[in-house]
Amino acid sequence: MFSKNRKTSFYILATFFCLFVFFLYGPMFAIITLSFQGPNGGLTFPMNGFSTHWFSKLFQEQRVGDFQGSFSRSLTLAVIVMVATVVISLSAGMAFRKKFKFSNSLFYLTISSLIIPSILLTLGIGLLFDRLGLEGHWYTSGLGAHLTWTLPFGLLIMFAVFNRFDKSYEEAARDLGATNWQVLRFVLLPIIGPSLVGVGLFGFTLSFDEFARSLLSVGSKNTLPLEIFGMTTTVTTPTLYALGTLTTFVSFSIIAICFGVIVILEKRKKKFGDDSGKGLI
Repeated sequence: MFSKNRKTSFYILATFFCLFVFFLYGPMFAIITLSFQGPNGGLTFPMNGFSTHWFSKLFQEQRVGDFQGSFSRSLTLAVIVMVATVVISLSAGMAFRKKFKFSNSLFYLTISSLIIPSILLTLGIGLLFDRLGLEGHWYTSGLGAHLTWTLPFGLLIMFAVFNRFDKSYEEAARDLGATNWQVLRFVLLPIIGPSLVGVGLFGFTLSFDEFARSLLSVGSKNTLPLEIFGMTTTVTTPTLYALGTLTTFVSFSIIAICFGVIVILEKRKKKFGDDSGKGLI
């Protein structure tokens, strides 16, 4: 009886999981499939031929929208946010290893941006630039708005990393005459390198598809999510689907590259540990 109930529960959970995966990834696969419509294809099934016609249209002049410009802006902004998130999160994580004046207040101020509604935050940034007489751009006000989204995540990850970090490695390096810069470069960074890659991945993916924090802060030139939103009522060809497929491919490529870097760093760290052990023997 117990075995029968267990088998029934397994099938129920398996069915629920399959439905979850279908509703999660089904729309994405539908868009990818429709992006390969033939030249005379439309926005819905059934497929009318199979070709890469709509991908070539992406890099041609469009009657509405700016696919190429918005894509390059989003990609550049995401890379800048990724680098800034890694550098600032690492610096802040190291600073918070020791208590300093107003450290608690600074921490709560940093993570408060996760609680404030995104639309209110980007509205505040837009109004601030307007009051100061500054023109908002994707690389100024837009960059700041995106960092309010990525930095709290990066800082929380760094807290978790340094809470588990064994300080004896740093102390041993300093006992051997290493400077602070050498400790950072040859001890700290190789150990926490995979975590920094994860922080960078967070920063890139959160920025690349961010809509709410871009809406009122990037100025007159749209990022890709804003461009796609504006085109949903004007584009009547599968070009939009081709753009979605391209951005999905870029996102998955970045994730794959980051996982590859993590694997390489882990192998190097393991090899370094083995070589150190042999040296001691």
